[in-house]
Amino acid sequence: AVMLLLLIVAGLGVVTLLVILFAPHIRKYAAGGVCSSTASLDGKVALITGANTGIGKETALELAVRGARVIMACRNVDKGEEAADSIRAAHPEAQVEVRELDLADTCSIRAFAQKFLGEVNSLHILINNAGVMMCPYTKTIDGFEMHIGVNHLGHFLLTSLLIGLLKRSAPARIVVVSSLAHNFGWIRFHDLHSQGSYNSGLAYCQSKLANVLFTRECARKLKGTDVTVNSVHPGTVNSDLTRHSTLMTIFFTVFSTFLKTPREGAQTSIYCAVADELHSISGKHFSDCAPAFVAPQGRSEDTARRLWAASCELLGIEWD
Repeated sequence: AVMLLLLIVAGLGVVTLLVILFAPHIRKYAAGGVCSSTASLDGKVALITGANTGIGKETALELAVRGARVIMACRNVDKGEEAADSIRAAHPEAQVEVRELDLADTCSIRAFAQKFLGEVNSLHILINNAGVMMCPYTKTIDGFEMHIGVNHLGHFLLTSLLIGLLKRSAPARIVVVSSLAHNFGWIRFHDLHSQGSYNSGLAYCQSKLANVLFTRECARKLKGTDVTVNSVHPGTVNSDLTRHSTLMTIFFTVFSTFLKTPREGAQTSIYCAVADELHSISGKHFSDCAPAFVAPQGRSEDTARRLWAASCELLGIEWD
């Protein structure tokens, strides 16, 4: 038993040493694709949800540096203002402003949109970035399961309320932050809100698949409008998205060398928002600033249409 323990300790020691030795190479590989576009965003208006932290904040910073007026839509306004202050401190010329938006409350979404439409006369880039991951079973104000409610339905409603402005501002782009996790998701039409049984991981995967299907169906509906919509997998990013899972937090801390920083994770969102070569590309999925694989259940037009209809019904809206 002592020998076995010594072997395990020695093995761990060797692995740790190798990781330290090869850290620069591992980091370079883990960093993934970088947005090489130098496109300017002078005169453009961008709206980013969940921009107070992680890849949302890094995306806001980058778009502001490129000259865009960036509206940071955040649930926690104080944290949003802190993030905006840090962006202004690094780049005094940055045009960033914070507005309150709680995607877990349709009243908040409608109030946000009404105020936004009254005060902002164009919108060229909408980045549906905010998200929750692996949280314990909770419901939104409207009674939706939290993952599907925030990650999909909240953004669905927000986009529907802003789509007129996006069309009037065209060319315009919508970027939907999804995940590789969509591969493991299924849309459970019989139990979208996981009331029968709940697994936080599966609920997250379902919501990320919903993002991919929304992108696909939205692109179909927007054909000929000069408004494009694409989804992205940011990569495995070391951010506070894992805050609800102690196990994931420990795992992310131990293997941080293999994870992307928020700045690295933001690259594909930035690429889809600014790259000139994507001006007419719509309904696609990207990872590491390149087209990415979509799971078969994410390519089903029938599922995409059904989810669209179900979403409209749940939100009490019509969106053709």
